[in-house]
Amino acid sequence: MLFQDISHVQLFRLGSSVVTVGGVVGALLLVVMFMAASWVIGAALKRLRQRQIRGQGAAALYITEKVLSYGLVVFGLVAGLSSLGIDLSSVAVFAGGLGVGIGLGLQGIIKEFVSGLTLIFDRAIQIGDYVEMHDGTRGVVQEIGPRATRVRNNDNVYLLIPNSKLIENTMINWTRRGETRRIHVPFQVAIGADKEKVRECVLAAARDVPFTLPDNDERRTQVWLVGYGDSALNFELIVWPTLEAVKRPKAMNAAYTWAIDDALRAAGVEIPYPQRDVRLRAFFGEEGEDALEALNLQRKPHATPAAPTHTVNDAAEDLLRPHPEPPPELEAEERRDAKA
Repeated sequence: MLFQDISHVQLFRLGSSVVTVGGVVGALLLVVMFMAASWVIGAALKRLRQRQIRGQGAAALYITEKVLSYGLVVFGLVAGLSSLGIDLSSVAVFAGGLGVGIGLGLQGIIKEFVSGLTLIFDRAIQIGDYVEMHDGTRGVVQEIGPRATRVRNNDNVYLLIPNSKLIENTMINWTRRGETRRIHVPFQVAIGADKEKVRECVLAAARDVPFTLPDNDERRTQVWLVGYGDSALNFELIVWPTLEAVKRPKAMNAAYTWAIDDALRAAGVEIPYPQRDVRLRAFFGEEGEDALEALNLQRKPHATPAAPTHTVNDAAEDLLRPHPEPPPELEAEERRDAKA
């Protein structure tokens, strides 16, 4: 009886509507109920998504989770206002003015919220993708929240990146569509080393690394001679690692570099060291042959270099190989994007 009496106590009037204690309590209960339902449904969908294999199913569940979570909260707030007995149409002008004020004061938060929705529906990034920002920040996407995207780097440090930064700035998605990528591992050997020997031992070492993918028609492990350095030949190992290895680039490059060094040492290939040639132009006023004679030295005739044997040039073969055709689903998506 006491609660019934209190519930009819009028608090204030808003236009033609009277707000009572009972109406406020009912509205709060309704909002709490919808928020609890949003949390329960979101948690259930999150557990279901975590059991799914990475792919379209997991992405669809993530979108459903976010839409239902946000939608139930907004619907609960509207239902709570309606349960107060307030005619929403009568306060439309007031709500519009209040919305403009809130929008100006919270434009940063609203911007991040809209950017988060764009990321979710555009699916440029998905949960589990390995991304790199323009400032070098890299990590695995853990969650796309209403304000920021949570990214975990390989040191198990969680980074919060504002959603708008992922849209406005250049971002590299290293694992888009669950595909691996080709990496380049540079190394050097001394000038004069046997190029074919270098190629064979480095290829064998790379293929022995457990996360190297086997060769096929579309990808091959290769060794390229890319240029000359100071007393060195500059090479690159071209290799296709597994998707999980791509998500750990520093460890992956370190593992390949270690394997290359072991292979070169075992094969007796010389590692380059800094060298300087010193030329004596004059000796006690004598130059050229006269200087050598004064030192009791004789010029040795240069041996005629042997004709080079035929070696495999992986870089040339790669340039002559046609690019693989994109998968049918990618072509269909590109056609849809072009029409749009």
